[in-house]
Amino acid sequence: MSDSEKQEPGILDEKVSRRDFLKRSAVVASGAASLIAAMSPLRLMENGLSAEEFVQNHYKELSKEEMDKVIARLSKKIEERYDVDANLRDVKPMDGVEYVYALNLSRCNGSRRCVHACVNENNQSRSPEIQYISVLKMPKGTMDMEQGTRQYEPDEVPEDDSFYLPVQCQQCENPPCVKVCPVEATWQEKDGITVIDYNWCIGCRYCEAACPYWARRFNFAEPEIPKDRVNPDMGYLSNRPRPKGVVEKCHFCLHRTREGRLPACLEACPTGARIFGNILDPESEISFVLKNKRVFVLKEEAGTLPRFFYFFD
Repeated sequence: MSDSEKQEPGILDEKVSRRDFLKRSAVVASGAASLIAAMSPLRLMENGLSAEEFVQNHYKELSKEEMDKVIARLSKKIEERYDVDANLRDVKPMDGVEYVYALNLSRCNGSRRCVHACVNENNQSRSPEIQYISVLKMPKGTMDMEQGTRQYEPDEVPEDDSFYLPVQCQQCENPPCVKVCPVEATWQEKDGITVIDYNWCIGCRYCEAACPYWARRFNFAEPEIPKDRVNPDMGYLSNRPRPKGVVEKCHFCLHRTREGRLPACLEACPTGARIFGNILDPESEISFVLKNKRVFVLKEEAGTLPRFFYFFD
């Protein structure tokens, strides 16, 4: 056999002990059982899915006419449940745009205003409250997320011996969450945003386990949003109300950003620590930051190639 015909040794070529074999078999079996349970028609009907929703095509296969019907059906459900006239639409990515975020850690004061602005903008459950952004209080001298804590009082910030590290979906160029999804319910769009179709998600949570940034959230309970707190400005792949049993995460407020506005978290930041824009535009502020600041990414060793950067003054 020539060198070109030789293959790298795979898992089946390794010598596996009986204990390792049983352990791997158990993991595969439990994963398969979870997957089958998640896709069960009974489970889907228990979550309030109609027959029309159950047979809905994948997002990428929907024609404009089919998407219009989906939007109309979802808008009616939202109106019936929340008594709000929803402006629900399918906002497509723009050509020549790749979104990038940068955060100046020298300016972040840990107030968590970004967290609450995100919750309000994106119709996240209030009970239990789902938060896309985790602000970690970090001891000075380390960037190890494991040494941070979310347990601190916002009215006592900033503290002299700490700095604050907001973490959310990093919109990775090489997203591990996408690779593990067994039904392609999550994918990366051409503007760099990794999205989720909540109608296609089966709730297996493989993506949540694969994310090294703890950025995905699972709805264990039926999300609760007070009717007077519902944001009627909605996108199909972003902030429309989600059902129980699906995963969600930050999506760069795509219903805003794809229409030329800024993310809600950025607008709420009291110190101007957040910078967002199109990296393909050489005149954009985000391009200037990446060219002139010493930026870094979290967990570079994971090879995810984040589009979310951090820097200090």
